[in-house]
Amino acid sequence: MEPMRDFSKVPELLLAWWDAGHELWPWRRQGDPYAIWVAEVMLQQTQIATVLPYYERWMARFPTVVALAAASLDEVLKLWEGLGYYSRARNLHAAAQMVVRDYGGRVPDTVAELQKLKGVGRYTAGAIASIAFDRPVPVVDGNVVRVLSRLMDLPDDVTQTATQQRLWAVAGELVSPTRPGAFNQALMELGQRVCLPAGPQCLVCPLASVCQARAHGTQLDRPVRPPRPHTPHYHVAAGVIWRADGRFLIAQRPPEGLLGGLWEFPGGKQDPGETLPQTLAREIQEELAMEIEVGALLVVVKHAFTHFRITLHAYHARHVAGEPQHLGVNDHAWVRLADLDRYAFALTDRKIIASLRQANGQLPLL
Repeated sequence: MEPMRDFSKVPELLLAWWDAGHELWPWRRQGDPYAIWVAEVMLQQTQIATVLPYYERWMARFPTVVALAAASLDEVLKLWEGLGYYSRARNLHAAAQMVVRDYGGRVPDTVAELQKLKGVGRYTAGAIASIAFDRPVPVVDGNVVRVLSRLMDLPDDVTQTATQQRLWAVAGELVSPTRPGAFNQALMELGQRVCLPAGPQCLVCPLASVCQARAHGTQLDRPVRPPRPHTPHYHVAAGVIWRADGRFLIAQRPPEGLLGGLWEFPGGKQDPGETLPQTLAREIQEELAMEIEVGALLVVVKHAFTHFRITLHAYHARHVAGEPQHLGVNDHAWVRLADLDRYAFALTDRKIIASLRQANGQLPLL
């Protein structure tokens, strides 16, 4: 690794900026390791403004790790509904149960022990250990990558393993041994408030005097990432499958995988050569061993996931034969519109629900 130049000034400069005024988010007020853990998980790939109401509701319902561990996964997912990346909620719930079972209900205080918890990686472990327990360990998230890449004027692709290792090493050298939690939070907040992706505010940056990218005029060229690959797009069919008694079917997705544990209107991805009604009939047969008659189109929903996009076509359908079998689902329920608030759904399915509510949940002519 190349010499640190005059980066030894970074902790002093950054902590002075932090002490002059920083955001006092709810999870910073108590130093509670559980509260910090919850916040760090929620903040992964999600804006602070979006997280705040979810965090407040979560902590009101699950104020301790013991309370979270005792909850059902359905209740956890319902409270997380709309926040996205649902594996985070499943892992947090499972990890809370590990803390109760293996650590007597006390959140571990070292990176090594924290990383034994389900879903806790190097970044989250470092954040909890440094912020809650003053362990002098680094953190590297997207904001820190941007700050350090500009600070070092790093020309290397930050998605490469060797570059990531280098960034972790630099973060480890810079972290304050006496105030690691404040330093790490300041480094992340600098990326959130000042060292912005498209418009870095260099004139007010506390690290402007030592930033190599600013000196070279390369701020907008850092960090270096490869071009984004083409995002695939899929057509998906889903069914609101009605029974003669006016109830319709919802199914619970398997506990692992995309949107695991959430409820949905069943269906699946269109295969080549199929019409969308054919797709829906096939998927219902494969996942639930049911025969249906597909009716009118209810709504079309477009949605982008991290690595692909879908256009979801939701149809009314009539149950013809067969009791639901759990071949490709975890559970099922026949429900009325008023029952749906008890179940956690992904955003696309909540848009289907909104369309049903606009129609007052009336059984269509099939």
